[in-house]
Amino acid sequence: LDGATVELSADELSSFKSAFKGAVLTPQDAGYDETRQIWNAMIDRRPGLIARCTGTVDVVQAVRFARKHGLLVSVRGGGHNIAGLAVCEGGLMIDMSLLRGVWVDPQRRTARAQAGCTLADVDRETQLHGLAAVLGFVSATGIAGRCARAAIGHAAAAPPNMNMNSRRRMWIAMRPSRRRLCACNR
Repeated sequence: LDGATVELSADELSSFKSAFKGAVLTPQDAGYDETRQIWNAMIDRRPGLIARCTGTVDVVQAVRFARKHGLLVSVRGGGHNIAGLAVCEGGLMIDMSLLRGVWVDPQRRTARAQAGCTLADVDRETQLHGLAAVLGFVSATGIAGRCARAAIGHAAAAPPNMNMNSRRRMWIAMRPSRRRLCACNR
């Protein structure tokens, strides 16, 4: 994390890859360049590794691997990150873009969505039940960053109970002894 180069042995990398269900990409691998790109094409950073998570276990393994080896980490959700914070230079990019499940409870009028979802993913599933998640107006925007911040655009004009400020829960990956469910009672 101090900017120093971290050398990983072939065995350490192989061990991480074999325990990881998703793909672990290096700059030499097919798909690396496409995966590191985000919506803002001005961002051209090159992570040392990209961990393409397929579930919670992959996320936990990637975080543990980064901590064990002192790696700089960035997290990519839906890939819309305009500031480029989703892509680090030389570290481990934890790519959540494959995690795009949305589950709607029409009786409670709530939805659960994974970190890689875009507004289009959420809209598609909620509209089936006559519901709408007022998170923004650009369907390619990822919801992870939107749900962790305040609304902009048309969503900012919505009443507080109509945008992401009405979120009820958000799971945050932390070390096991500090794992928390953020309950947002608004």
